[in-house]
Amino acid sequence: MKKRGIGYASTFYGTGYGNGFPDISRAIAELGTDGNIYIYVGATEVGQGAKTILSQIAAEALGVDFSSIVFICEDTSITPDAGTAAASRQTYNTGNAIKLASEKLRNEIINILEKRYGISTENIEDYLLQVAKLNGDEALRMDGIFTASTTEMDAETGQGNPYYPYTFSVYGIEVEVDTTTGIVEVTKAVCGQDVGRAINPKLIEGQIDGGFSMGLGYGIMEDINLQSGRIKHDRFTSYLIPTALDMPDIDKIIIEEPEATGPYGAKGIGEPVLVAVAPAILNAIYNAVGVRMKEIPVTPERLLKALKVKERGV
Repeated sequence: MKKRGIGYASTFYGTGYGNGFPDISRAIAELGTDGNIYIYVGATEVGQGAKTILSQIAAEALGVDFSSIVFICEDTSITPDAGTAAASRQTYNTGNAIKLASEKLRNEIINILEKRYGISTENIEDYLLQVAKLNGDEALRMDGIFTASTTEMDAETGQGNPYYPYTFSVYGIEVEVDTTTGIVEVTKAVCGQDVGRAINPKLIEGQIDGGFSMGLGYGIMEDINLQSGRIKHDRFTSYLIPTALDMPDIDKIIIEEPEATGPYGAKGIGEPVLVAVAPAILNAIYNAVGVRMKEIPVTPERLLKALKVKERGV
């Protein structure tokens, strides 16, 4: 017999390293001798769209077209440290550092235009090559440093400001549970995600899809089967991960409440889109069959065992 259930889960997530740990990002904005804008930053692209988002922030701060930005990262010999691509911190932390460096570069270009050419303008794009030629072979560079505002928790009072900023999200998930086989299928999902401000909505939707896929595997599939310290499911024939066929359609609701300290109001959402998925699935399973699963992944074997225990009234 197949039974359907609906479950919800919400989460709040503190981005960045947190608890007073130094969370510093550095960036360099440069007007190259060819008239292009070069952004040097140690932000690592791991598929989250950092190169695109951070280039957009630079273009906005400078008031130039996106195509004028040359983004250089992942080369420690020429880029400043921007911290790790972890804790959903790059958009907020490194985005702020890039914004600061880009604004300083823009202001310097405006000053040069006014002092050297008597040109008073906020539109610098048409003059980039002209200003670049003034310095000959030497590029015009400005740096930006941003440190997230967090404090260590007081061990006695429990007070402090351990993270900044926080993001918030909620998932609603519908499942279909086959009580004969123990197989759980996620049939529908909706995600409401606070993003601060959506600099690139399509990339946010991609993050939600990726986070949901990870949460789906975490909740009902990915079992390493650790026995006596040895991983038994050590290959993809036994360690199952979600495929495109396992993914439901996800109704994505992007909630914008600009964060005053973020670059143009943006927050990072890399991990927050994952956290509430598995809890929502487990709540939906409970709603469908009345069994509260407390171990994940909810494999067919574990669910069938729990259903039998329920039947016996234990």
